[in-house]
Amino acid sequence: MNKFWTRILLLLIVFLFLFTRFYKINEIPPSVYWDEASIGYNAYSIAQSGKDEWGEFLPLHFRAFGEFKLPVYIYSVILFIKIFGLNEFAVRFPAVLFSLGVVILTYLLAKKLTGSGSIGLWSIFLITISPWFFIFSRAGFEVTAGLMFYLLAILLCLQIKKGRFIFLPVISFIASAYSYNSFRIISPLTILVLLFYINGNLKELASKYKIYILISVIILFLSTIPIARLYIYDAGIFRLQTVGGISNSAIVKNYLSHFRPYFLFISGDGNLRHQQSGFGQLYLPELVLLLSGFVYILRNKSKYTFLPVLLILLGAIPAAITKESPHGLRALSMVPFIHIISAMGAIYFGQILRKKILINYFIAIDICRIIITQVIAKTNLALQIFCYKNNIRNVNCTIIICISCNS
Repeated sequence: MNKFWTRILLLLIVFLFLFTRFYKINEIPPSVYWDEASIGYNAYSIAQSGKDEWGEFLPLHFRAFGEFKLPVYIYSVILFIKIFGLNEFAVRFPAVLFSLGVVILTYLLAKKLTGSGSIGLWSIFLITISPWFFIFSRAGFEVTAGLMFYLLAILLCLQIKKGRFIFLPVISFIASAYSYNSFRIISPLTILVLLFYINGNLKELASKYKIYILISVIILFLSTIPIARLYIYDAGIFRLQTVGGISNSAIVKNYLSHFRPYFLFISGDGNLRHQQSGFGQLYLPELVLLLSGFVYILRNKSKYTFLPVLLILLGAIPAAITKESPHGLRALSMVPFIHIISAMGAIYFGQILRKKILINYFIAIDICRIIITQVIAKTNLALQIFCYKNNIRNVNCTIIICISCNS
């Protein structure tokens, strides 16, 4: 596919993403949930006085309801409250922008790992219509910021060629860790995995750019101090005990539950804030693409095409160590890499059609596209908005928020 058509398709997918996210964003979901209300109020309070609802000046951890919200998303909301006022649109707008960043970075990562622009396009088309990603990318979920910075850090690590820029992926990993708690767990593990992938360049970079690497390590270390203080000297440990504190056997069971076909394709997350009732986290036809994608990876025999598999395996860890599992929100980092593998499968499936049925490559891709867009996009994607709106109303999700400020 030439660059012109690649750009056209990329723009069309971005337009589809923006339309499905901005359409009645201040009405669907029909009301802010309590985390969105807390985010909006704290952002508004910071904008007015520089202090949060507890009177803390520019905090790195917002006490909020006692769960200690992280700062990146809250501070990003301030600008939009200044522009649009304190309302649903201002609180949700950053989630759409961060999610758009996720879409673009997924394209760049898929292209980097496979060398194929077609796989990149399929990846972002699938993540755009993904039931798993849909809800989180049109409501005020902090995880969208964490996921964007996490993907950016991975891409920068894979592309780094000069040691003087090594601080860029470090800062991105830090930003992800200060966006959503899951990334405080998987970011260090991801760094260890990426060290294997950049091992060839690492020795050369270490010999030439020692001072830059040392500065990056110092920055990384300093970023952990507020986190350590939260859990050692403040009440952060109680939040950890509330959501965690389970046995080793339960952790294993929780971890494996994220890979059960019933969760992925039939029931989905039981929390109606995270998924519509009666929908899986993924579309059932995508199972064929996933299986084809794993065949593609095995036949390709490249360590780079295997990287999405490793990152999917890491992505389920944060949700596994908590009581509520499987958990679509805490395991959201799996989503881009699942769809990259599905995109590999779509291309591989097209190659099989070309070889076996002797039809033109583009006709094979068109057949796949018609199947997915007609069966999935025109039916289920439209149903998502309808079902989500009605599910929220059915559970009578009326939120009464009482916020008292310390004087």
